[in-house]
Amino acid sequence: MHSTIQLINLLGAGALLLWGLRMIKTGVMRAFGASLRLWIAKGTGNRFTAVLSGIMATLALQSSTATAVITASFASNGAINPRMAQAVMLGANVGTAIAAVVLSLDVHWFASAMILVGVTVFQLSKYSRGKGIGRAILGLGLMLLALQLVGGVTGPLRESEVMIAILSGLGDAPAFALILASVLALVASSSLAVVLFVALLASAGIVSPPLALTLVAGANLGGAIPPFLAVLHEGVEARRLTLANLVVRAIGAIVLTIFAVPAANLLLAVLPNSDSLTIAAHIGFSLVLLVLFLPILGPIGKLAALAVPKPATPERGTNYLDDSVLDTPTIALAAAQRETLRVSDIVLSMLRGSLEALRKPGPGTRSNVSMLDDDVDALHQAIKLYLTRLDQTELDADDARRSGEIMSFAINLEHIGDIVEGGLCDVAAKIAKRQLKFSADGLAEIVALYEKTITNMQLSQTVFMTGDPQLARQLVAAKVEVRQLEARSAKAHIQRVRERVPASVETSSLHLDILRDLKRITAHLASVAYPILETKGELDESRLRPNPVLEPKTASE
Repeated sequence: MHSTIQLINLLGAGALLLWGLRMIKTGVMRAFGASLRLWIAKGTGNRFTAVLSGIMATLALQSSTATAVITASFASNGAINPRMAQAVMLGANVGTAIAAVVLSLDVHWFASAMILVGVTVFQLSKYSRGKGIGRAILGLGLMLLALQLVGGVTGPLRESEVMIAILSGLGDAPAFALILASVLALVASSSLAVVLFVALLASAGIVSPPLALTLVAGANLGGAIPPFLAVLHEGVEARRLTLANLVVRAIGAIVLTIFAVPAANLLLAVLPNSDSLTIAAHIGFSLVLLVLFLPILGPIGKLAALAVPKPATPERGTNYLDDSVLDTPTIALAAAQRETLRVSDIVLSMLRGSLEALRKPGPGTRSNVSMLDDDVDALHQAIKLYLTRLDQTELDADDARRSGEIMSFAINLEHIGDIVEGGLCDVAAKIAKRQLKFSADGLAEIVALYEKTITNMQLSQTVFMTGDPQLARQLVAAKVEVRQLEARSAKAHIQRVRERVPASVETSSLHLDILRDLKRITAHLASVAYPILETKGELDESRLRPNPVLEPKTASE
């Protein structure tokens, strides 16, 4: 029972350590996310400043994984040269080693002080930046407290026969120890947490120096896996960057594991005591990789290009959704807004394509629009999932409202895409298959309504981006105009059918279907204006006029 309690205490302290790391990262990103990302992008003029950018960003975030994902997103968008991005990754490795040194300092009172300061700043701050700073300070305090708890638990473990047997087995199987530490770092998404834990075990005499070095190697290897997994569905450059970083760390980890015994003896001969062995090994590992691989960034990039070649066809998928900025709602919402605007552009192309198909019927239009509709469906799903993950963070009222507006517009765009692909293009396909033609007046009416709908589509994009109330009113008014235009066209068409105009008789149902679908599209577009007008108090709940018959009578009546 005592061993079980010790294990629970150890796991609880480890969980607190990871939570503290997460709070530091989210706090810094919410307080300085935009500035930090801009600073990383601008600090890559040469490989030395790029290394410094990686070090400083990782010290701020306490996570080389976060730095790696941010850098990979920049590389994917072409904002950072791939060679300089790899230099940032090497700097991030050094940054996490320096963070381990700082966090391993024996300052017991500092944890309590940071918790007190962090809670105070968070509670007193009214703005997101102040709350982010308070969150980061509180996370640092929780990390230091967790390390104290781990230190208190690991002391009695030296007497545990079970622990001694397990660690003895690891010492005799360095490959398994390397894999175990890698898995722990992967699960924790942090090499720093695993290194700090190994340092406490080593200082308590629970693990031997060679085993400590092997576990450090495994932690560094495992810490390179989460960034690689995080960008698997992003651009080619992002995958190349994280793969190269993973390979570099793997080479270093394997070499350190092979030479763990002589490396441990060398460090013990240099260090004044064995308590700092693990942290020194972690720093040495990162510095050696920096010195060896910084001069050969070009060949590394070429090998990564060979391993991850560019696809023969252009990549499809999201362009702006970046998981690394989910901790910074302002940036994440801007990314979702840009991706939704991209969906709007695709839907606009579909709408124009369907009009061209009516003017010049052809066999390939339906398939082209269907491909675009598949892109709209995929992007709509990605935006919806992205905003759902963002909503799980702590959003203020304005950010939550904007998230809902973006989600609503994306959903309406997806509906419009279905209308174009399943309705308008279906009519164009029937026209081409049956060799039908609209009457001259009928086609002119359809084209006029199409052009009005396209204009409304462009207006809806502007309203979505600017939130301008005047333009929102114009968009709602345009919905009324389209309804009137559709009614006039339908009336004129019915009159031509009564007059037995052959083209109108043959295309009657198709003509009315197009009018109905275009009216539905404008109704979906107008939805982007309603939240803006509702906020300004300019929107009634119903267009119905009060009915005096149904109104309750007053006592005087």
